[in-house]
Amino acid sequence: MKRFPTSLKEALAGPVTTLCECWRVSRADGMVLGFTDHDEDLVFAGTRFEARSGFGASEAESALGLSAGTREVTGALASDRIEEADIAAGRYDGARVESFLVDWTRPESAHALTDVQTVGEIRRGDLAFTVELRSRMADLDRVRGRLYRRTCDAVFGDRRCGVDLDGRGLRREAMVRAVRGRIVVLDPGDAPAAHDYAHGRVEFLTGPAAGLAFEIASAGIDPGTGLEIVPTCALPVLPEEGDRVRITKGCDKRAATCAGRFANLANFRGFPHVPGSDAVLGVAKSGDRHDGRPLAP
Repeated sequence: MKRFPTSLKEALAGPVTTLCECWRVSRADGMVLGFTDHDEDLVFAGTRFEARSGFGASEAESALGLSAGTREVTGALASDRIEEADIAAGRYDGARVESFLVDWTRPESAHALTDVQTVGEIRRGDLAFTVELRSRMADLDRVRGRLYRRTCDAVFGDRRCGVDLDGRGLRREAMVRAVRGRIVVLDPGDAPAAHDYAHGRVEFLTGPAAGLAFEIASAGIDPGTGLEIVPTCALPVLPEEGDRVRITKGCDKRAATCAGRFANLANFRGFPHVPGSDAVLGVAKSGDRHDGRPLAP
């Protein structure tokens, strides 16, 4: 009587010594990288898995039920395709990681997808890094639905917002003229409206920071240089003079701004009339603001 394999390892290979692990990393920007802990490159499923890349897997924790599993992959900065600047810039954040168990003697026909995870926290050291891999169950921990708050929760210019950024001249391309610490200097553009770029967004189109974006904390005009913008956080990769960017004016998410500046109150996605704690805790009494009548018309 024919005996069927009782485990994945037995199904893939005879001796356990012919098995290795492979990882395929798919970044949000379309870059796909393959790595293996075997001592030779392997090719299967349309991907080359690079050997001698310094990758190694830790023990995986898993359990029955809907709890989120955890796993870590450690790696040395040995692969030419893994650059510390890319890790610092967040290009690996949220990347999809597929784990394979492979018989390296016949990888094309004897490989099995064992898990699909996403990149979580990345801890960097002087010579190596550790990547936390989050299971698909981690998606269950994400916040679903909407929260009641005074400010708008739509992304400025998206479908829920409804403002046409290009049609209304709220977005344009510019060139980096200089970088001074956290300040990025761009072409002056519409100088009188520099303050309108606060809460806006800058996307780098060319140069070492291409593909990255950041929100603008403040903006102003220096008559001798141009439009000076300050990001909300330190830039992991500094742009260079001459790089092209796409800059979008901002919205502070308040109902008054939505109505007065963009004439878009019909699409406002906040709850500006939700009473604050002073109204909730106040006692209704005659002659006072809390006399029982509606607080908003």
